[in-house]
Amino acid sequence: MSRATAFLNRVLLLLALAAILGGWQSQTSPQPAFSAATSTSISAIQPPSSAYRFPAGQTFAYSVDWRLFTAGTTAVRFDTINEQQRVTANADSIGAVALLYHVHDHIESSFDPKNNCTLSLTKHTEEGFRRVETTVRYDYDRKKSVLDEKNLRANNEKHEENDIPGCVTDVISAVYYVASQPLSVGQKLLFPVNDGGKTAEVQVDVEGREQIKAPYGTFKTVRVSAQALSGPQKGKGKIWMWYSDDDRRIPVQMRAKMFWGTLTFHLTRVSNQAPVRAALATR
Repeated sequence: MSRATAFLNRVLLLLALAAILGGWQSQTSPQPAFSAATSTSISAIQPPSSAYRFPAGQTFAYSVDWRLFTAGTTAVRFDTINEQQRVTANADSIGAVALLYHVHDHIESSFDPKNNCTLSLTKHTEEGFRRVETTVRYDYDRKKSVLDEKNLRANNEKHEENDIPGCVTDVISAVYYVASQPLSVGQKLLFPVNDGGKTAEVQVDVEGREQIKAPYGTFKTVRVSAQALSGPQKGKGKIWMWYSDDDRRIPVQMRAKMFWGTLTFHLTRVSNQAPVRAALATR
């Protein structure tokens, strides 16, 4: 199987940003953050903006395009449970890609909406012949992420603990962490991401405003880019996210550009959509 197809299968795990952040989990400690006039000079997770509200009770569906055909679908659900936010993501390969390589993944992340700190992460991964169950617990008292993983095919298990700072986000909640920030044009965000491995540092740049036409409608958006500052993915790719240009910050479009090509995620459907559609669409 080609390197491009193999990478596509991994990216279909998550929304575009979450997928790339997943690949940014480095095997070494993060590099120091840099300072700039428009930057957050220290890599840290910030609380959500006072104007932002997490989209509890909403489901967002996306098509995933690769070259000239649709390669997969992704659905993301938000719920409030015991004063925590839970994000549930499902990803499936479809069409020709599904014939080449089966992908069916389910991921759940829980985080504290007051400070954006991830509390737990679980993954059920089906990719080709691979079947893996993963749980990650974030022990902030000990500043450790605690990973337990079971390979259902090979029937073996792995336990691993890694250092984390006082607060981290994870590969799926990072999309909404970025959405929860003010996102002023020219702003830079530096923050730590951990999904059970070594903590990686991510830089997000708020690039500008743009009108985007998606299958679900036409939207005024804020465009941001993201890249790794540490780990094996440093300098090997970049992604862009288009958030609705209002307090809801709905992810309307996502694009991952790598050395082999480009993946684009398009918003196709929103459940409980009446208030969202009325507020966001500019038809």
